[in-house]
Amino acid sequence: MSRKTKKKKHLYRKKRKSCDQLILTISILMIIFGLMMIFDASMYVADQVFFDKYHFLILHLQWLILGIGIGIFIYFGDYHRLLKLSIPGLIFTIALLLLVLIAGDEINGSKRWFSLGNLGTIQPAEFAKIAIIIYLSSWLSKQKYKYKKFKSAYKDGFGKHIINFAAIVGSIAFLIILEPDLGTTMIICITAFLMFLISGENRIHTIGTILSAVFLGVPLAAIAVIIEPYRLERVKTYFTLLFKGEVIDPQGSGYQIQQILIGIGSGGFLGKGFGQSRQRFGYLVENTAFTDSTFAIILEELGFLGGSILVFAWILFFLRGFKIAQNAPDKEGRLLAMGIVIWLTIQAFLNMGANVGLIPLTGMPLPFFTYGGSSTLVTLIGIAILLNISRFTNLNGNRK
Repeated sequence: MSRKTKKKKHLYRKKRKSCDQLILTISILMIIFGLMMIFDASMYVADQVFFDKYHFLILHLQWLILGIGIGIFIYFGDYHRLLKLSIPGLIFTIALLLLVLIAGDEINGSKRWFSLGNLGTIQPAEFAKIAIIIYLSSWLSKQKYKYKKFKSAYKDGFGKHIINFAAIVGSIAFLIILEPDLGTTMIICITAFLMFLISGENRIHTIGTILSAVFLGVPLAAIAVIIEPYRLERVKTYFTLLFKGEVIDPQGSGYQIQQILIGIGSGGFLGKGFGQSRQRFGYLVENTAFTDSTFAIILEELGFLGGSILVFAWILFFLRGFKIAQNAPDKEGRLLAMGIVIWLTIQAFLNMGANVGLIPLTGMPLPFFTYGGSSTLVTLIGIAILLNISRFTNLNGNRK
């Protein structure tokens, strides 16, 4: 081991301390509140299908315990060790994404899951979120940006970086869109794009990244919507609601958003009260009351006030997470922390936005508040990594 490596390891050992208490507190409160809402929203379906109102609660608790156990292991480690596993982790993730397309369980025309028997299912696309963040944090931190003029940017290396970046992220996105899962594809692409954007060191990188996204990302997103009729119908429903204030095809493509808005409207400012939701009684499509539309149940039961508190908690989470990233001891840590914060916050706001009609319904989970083993496990791993990075930072100002 070189003297430089030993010195670096000694430096990180010196910096170890307790984690960021605010992020830890917000996460614990969301875990508890999420557990309550998942039980509340799922008990009717659990009783009707499994004759046990605690069915989904017990399964979710099992995944929470597993996730917390893995999270504790990560927390007491060193995030640099995870970065060393970035390439094997990415290769393993790609292998899982290929395998699920070949041998995964098909549900409603989608191949996204592997069955785990009594534990439910596992979704490889969820693990792709954290795998791509870890890989990009390692890869982008090693890139050298030497270009100084826009005309020579592509010649001096930017073009190569963009092509390599597009190939890496595009491969993951392509496999996930085949499942099909547009929501997860969106989260991965947006998170990866923002990580690439903030990894640069001059305005040439910023301008080039934005232009590349506009001329490449926007057309591909439009194609992804157009080629699938149900996605196009969701977009039509959204724009009709946005500009005309009415829901088209209330018994078809507009059914879900209509039921969500009915629930939210009946909740008012203070809500009907915890456990008083009517939409959870099978009115929402395919039991989404405790998966993609838990936020709608929160607004129905706890009203605008309860929903606003949750939105504020996510804003606070983002601001504190941004500060952790800003004060991380190295570029790898900054990118890793920022990637996790971007991923969880954007996913949360896209889910909440879809549930109040601000964006088209996408079917993505709300971190901490959606029933699902893979989503729960990956969210807790992300939080553990963020808390681990916070142990090496000085949040009072400058990096140590």
